[in-house]
Amino acid sequence: MTALGVKCNIIGAVGETKNVVQKDAEFDVTYNDTVTSENQTIYAFNHTVSRNKTEGVRVSVLSQLSESPILFVVRQKQAVLSFQVPLILRGLYQRKYPYNHVARTLCQPPTRAASETQYFFVDVSTLSTQGTNYQLRVSRVESFTLQTNKKFTFTASPSQPQYFKYVFPDGVDTVIVKVNSDMNFPCSVMSIQDIQCPVYDLDNNVAFIGMYQTMTKKGAITVQRKDFPSNSFYVVVVVKTEDEACGGPLRFYPLRPDELIDAGNRSKVLDVMVSPAINSEVYVMGMLFCLGIFLSFYLLTLLVAYLLFCPLSTFSSERSLDSVGRSRQESLSSVEEDDYDTLDDIDSDKNIVRTKKYLCVSDLARKDKRVLSKKYQIYFWNIATIAVFYALPVIQLVITYQTVVNVTGNQDICYYNFLCAHPLGALSAFNNILSNLGYVLLGLLFLLIVLKRDIVHNRALVRNSLNALECGIPKHFGLFYAMGTALMMEGLLSACYHVCPNYTNFQFDTSFMYMIAGLCMLKLYQKRHPDINASAYTAYACLAMVIFFSVLGVVFGKGNAAFWIVFSVIHILATLLLSIQLYYMGRWRLDSGILRRMVYIVYTDCIRQCSGPMYIDRMVLLVMGNIVNWSLAAYGLIERPNDFASYLLAIAICNLLLYFAFYIIMKLRSGERIQCLALVYILFTAVVWGFALYFFFQGLSTWQKTPAESREHNRDCILLSFFDDHDIWHFLSSIAMFGSFLVLLTMDDDLDTVQRDKIYVF
Repeated sequence: MTALGVKCNIIGAVGETKNVVQKDAEFDVTYNDTVTSENQTIYAFNHTVSRNKTEGVRVSVLSQLSESPILFVVRQKQAVLSFQVPLILRGLYQRKYPYNHVARTLCQPPTRAASETQYFFVDVSTLSTQGTNYQLRVSRVESFTLQTNKKFTFTASPSQPQYFKYVFPDGVDTVIVKVNSDMNFPCSVMSIQDIQCPVYDLDNNVAFIGMYQTMTKKGAITVQRKDFPSNSFYVVVVVKTEDEACGGPLRFYPLRPDELIDAGNRSKVLDVMVSPAINSEVYVMGMLFCLGIFLSFYLLTLLVAYLLFCPLSTFSSERSLDSVGRSRQESLSSVEEDDYDTLDDIDSDKNIVRTKKYLCVSDLARKDKRVLSKKYQIYFWNIATIAVFYALPVIQLVITYQTVVNVTGNQDICYYNFLCAHPLGALSAFNNILSNLGYVLLGLLFLLIVLKRDIVHNRALVRNSLNALECGIPKHFGLFYAMGTALMMEGLLSACYHVCPNYTNFQFDTSFMYMIAGLCMLKLYQKRHPDINASAYTAYACLAMVIFFSVLGVVFGKGNAAFWIVFSVIHILATLLLSIQLYYMGRWRLDSGILRRMVYIVYTDCIRQCSGPMYIDRMVLLVMGNIVNWSLAAYGLIERPNDFASYLLAIAICNLLLYFAFYIIMKLRSGERIQCLALVYILFTAVVWGFALYFFFQGLSTWQKTPAESREHNRDCILLSFFDDHDIWHFLSSIAMFGSFLVLLTMDDDLDTVQRDKIYVF
C-alpha cells in the first residue's frame, strides 16, 4: 500500500474551516500524530478476506489524558465502530474510570466470495482547540480463530477486551468453552455471542446479547450448535471496571461526583480452550446406568422376599384368639379417637398408668386399634395433600427460572457446576436432575414393601392371630407411608431445585428433608408410645413452623444479630418444653400454676431430700439432647452461619441420630436383640452414609458466595463423563435414606412373638 495522502478543506456550519487529511496506512505500523479541532485525519486500510479463513483485525490507540477526548470512528463495509480516548467507563454509584490506552477488535462480517479485498477507514477527530498527541496501530490477530482442544493465552483489560471466533467442526454438535486464569482479580466476564456486528465487548454492554457469566479464576459455558445458525460463535472476554460483582472489595466513593478515579493496572492474563462435549451415547449410558442402579434394588427386594418367604408368612401358622379384639371388617368410619378411651375401671386414670416407674408397651397400647389406625393414616393423606400444593407452584417457579436464564443468557442466576452441566432441551444441567431419580424409585419401593407388610398384618388381624393382637410392637403403617411419600417428594423437589440452584430456592431442596427427619423421630417414638404419639395435625403444624423459620432465616438471617438472638431463645425454650413433655409422658399442664409446681418439685426432690430422677433412662436422653441443642444454639448465635437452611437441617439430623442411638442402646440394654437382616441394614446404611457425606462435602458450588467465586469450586465429571460428585451424593444419599427406612421398619422384628407386657418402654 502506498503512503499517499489526500488533503481537503471542509467548511463547518459556523463558518469554521477544518482540514481533512486522508492517509493510506499499513498494518503493524505505529502512527504518532496530533489532532485538533481544526484538522481531521482519516487512515485508509485494505486487506484480503477469504471465505475459508477468518483473520482478526485489532485497532490500538494510546493518548494522553485530556478533558477533551479524541473520537475514533472505524468505518467498515457492513459495520461502524466508534470509541473515545480517554475511554470513560462507569462503575457502581456512577464512579468514573478513565483509560488512555484502548484496543478493540473489529467485527468481521462473513464474505460469500472465495476471496475479496475489503477497505476500512479510521477517522480521528476532536473538539479540543489544543493539539492532542496520540498513537495509532492496526494489526492482524493471527490466532483469531480458536482451534478445538488447543489452549490459547491472551491478555485483556477493561479498555482492551478480546474476542475470538470458533467454528463447529463436522460431527460435533456441543462444545464446552473454558476460560481460566491464575489471577482471582480483576473480575472478568466471558460471553458467547453470535457472529454478527456489532460485537458487545465492553463492561457496560457485554450483557446485551448471548450467554454470559462473571468469573475470577474459572469460567465455562456449554454451547450447542442448534443455537447458532452460522455454525460458529464469538468467545468474548471482558475485564470489569470493578470487582464487586466477583466478591471483591468496593472502591471508595469519590469526593466529587464528576471526579475521575484512577483504576490502576487491571490487566488480566487468561487462557481459553474449546473442547467437544459429550455425545448422545454418553447421555444414553448415563440414563441407563441411573435406571439400572435403582431397578436392581427392586430385583434384590424380590430375592430377599423369596428367601424370607416363610418367615414373612409365619402368621398363617400362628394360634388364633377368637375372643380377643374386634373383626377388622367392621367399618372404621364411625370410630373417632375422642369418642372413648379404652382405659377402664381402676386403670381409667391415665396418670396411674403413664407415670409408673417401669412402663411396658402394653401400658401405652391400650387404645382401640381401629382408632389408632385411622389416626396414623392421616399422616399419609396429609403429606400427600401437602406435596401436591407445595410441588405445583415450585415446578412453575423453576420453569420460569430456566426460561429467564435461556432468554437473558445470564448464567449468574443459577449456581451450576459448569464444568459438568450437560444440557437437554431447555434444561441446563440434566445430569443433576436425573440423579434425583433414586429418591423417587426407592421411595416407591419402600411404599411397596410397607404395603406388603400391611397386607400380611391385616390378614393376621382378620384371623384374630394371637401374635398380631398381643405380641410385638403395635403395627401402625401410616407413618411409614408418609416417610415413603416424603422420600419421593424429596427427589422431585431436589430435581426442581437443580433446574436452577440458587440462594432463594434452596428451601425446595430442604423442606422435605425436615419432613423426613421429623417423621423418622415420630416413628421411633411411636414404636413404644403408640397411644400418646403426636397427631398428624400437630406434627405437620410443628414442621410448618420449622419451614417458616427456614424462610425467615434465608431472608433475614444473614448477619442479623436480632434474628439469631430470637431464634436461639425460641430453640432453647422449645427444647425445654419438649423435654418436659417427653419426661412426664404428656401428663403435665402449662398453666398459671406451673411455676409453683416447679418450685415445689425442686424443694421436695433437691432441698428437702436429695433424690434422683424417677425415670433415669429418659433423663439421660433428655440431658444429652439438651446439651446438643444448647450447643447448636450457641454455635448459631456466635457464628451466625450464612446457610441457615443447612444449619436448621443439621439440628434436625443431630436430634434424630441422638434419639436413634439411644433407642438402639436401650434396646440392647433391655435384653432385646437385633435380627440378622436388620443388622445388615444398619451396617450397610452406615457405610453408604459415610461415602455419601464424603461426596456431599466436596462442594462443587456454593450460593453463599458470588457466582464467580462459586465457579472456582467447579470440577469435571468423575463418573461416565456424565455425573459429578454431587450426582454421586444424590445416588448414595437416596440409597442411604432407603436403608435407614428399612432399619426403622425391621429393627423390632425380634419382638413379634414377645408379649407386649414384657416389652419395655424407653
